[in-house]
Amino acid sequence: MILLGTFLLALPAAHAAEPLSLLDALFTATSATCVTGLVVVDTGSRLSPFGQAVVLGLFQVGGLGLMTFAVFAGIALGGRVAFTGRALIQDTMHHTPSVGVRRLVRHVVVFTLASEAVGALVLWLRFSESEAPARALWSAVFHAVSAFCNAGFSLYPDSLTRHRGDAVVNLGITGLVLLGGLGFLASMELRDQLASRLRRLRPPQASLHTRLVLLVTAALLAGAALVYLVLEWNNVLRGMPPGERLLAAWFMAVTPRTAGFNTIDYGQVSSETLFFTIFLMFVGASPGSTGGGIKTTTFGLLVALVVARWRGRGRASVFHRTIPHAVMDRALMLAMLAWALVSLAIGLLVFAESAGVPYERANPRFVALMFEAVSAFGTVGLSTGITPGLGAASKLVLIALMFMGRVGPLTLILAMSPRERRGRFRYAEENVMVG
Repeated sequence: MILLGTFLLALPAAHAAEPLSLLDALFTATSATCVTGLVVVDTGSRLSPFGQAVVLGLFQVGGLGLMTFAVFAGIALGGRVAFTGRALIQDTMHHTPSVGVRRLVRHVVVFTLASEAVGALVLWLRFSESEAPARALWSAVFHAVSAFCNAGFSLYPDSLTRHRGDAVVNLGITGLVLLGGLGFLASMELRDQLASRLRRLRPPQASLHTRLVLLVTAALLAGAALVYLVLEWNNVLRGMPPGERLLAAWFMAVTPRTAGFNTIDYGQVSSETLFFTIFLMFVGASPGSTGGGIKTTTFGLLVALVVARWRGRGRASVFHRTIPHAVMDRALMLAMLAWALVSLAIGLLVFAESAGVPYERANPRFVALMFEAVSAFGTVGLSTGITPGLGAASKLVLIALMFMGRVGPLTLILAMSPRERRGRFRYAEENVMVG
């Protein structure tokens, strides 16, 4: 998909003005396919409608996964899903074997299209107030799909800064981001519970995975919004009306969950805000979703392990359920591999951009490069504004980091280990909680 996208974006028909270099086309295709949102060229002005459609197609397919589309096409044509296809979908969505693959894939496609359609309608009603109807419709569809897929691509040069005080746009975009980042297994369980309640039936009990996803997500969102209000009240939020400050803080809390949109300039925020955002981007979204990062469940398990050790217990537990050692080992391995990968990338970026520069002048650049690296690995797309000015070597590092962040460190380990690959389906229950 990345190579196909690079070829299409390099065509003259994809350019609105001067053509993209091959490296910029590769960077854009990787960022779109890996639903990251880091950009080296302005999508709205440098790409033609054809080029913008290519980018939209890349992050739509990249957000849901090629296997999802392939299996859904087979189901729609009345064919049977082969064992290999079922196994790959299990790995992709991190779901338990008790959930049928056909039912899950149907839910993924229907839930995605329905969410994007409703989001596009809401955004179109708002955009049409200030833009021509056709332009407003295309912008609404593009931003709705980008938000649900946690891609972060925007047709506006300032992302969504112009809509910072618009509650409809802010809540619409953040709602789509959260729906896409929740994880399809969790959303399917919530849908089944809602359907049971509407029919006045006893709702099925939510799985441990879904409860952990909801708990960690709610805690991170509430905590992050409060932290941003405190840290930036007298900085980037200064001078805004109270309602606009709340919207901006809420948006800042949601977008590090791998969305990548912004309503404030991250190049103007404080260093402590950048550091806190790096933490949120590293955690990312939930397993089996359109987002990246080490995943909320991995973070929740690590917190549970710390609490257990603090209390002198040998085993961690969540919601009165003991977590198997194999699950905790995978969580620790994932976090360590992710941080090692990000640390290596930061070192390469610093060497490529600041080699030989005195510490006093390189220090601000170091924070920006660290922010850029974690944003690429977490497939977030937030930036302090340095992405277009990076050198060729740094862009190649970010391309590799976006790819590995979307594929996942554990996936690379499984791919290189035949023994693990043969046995991975025996740990489907564990893979649910550790994305």
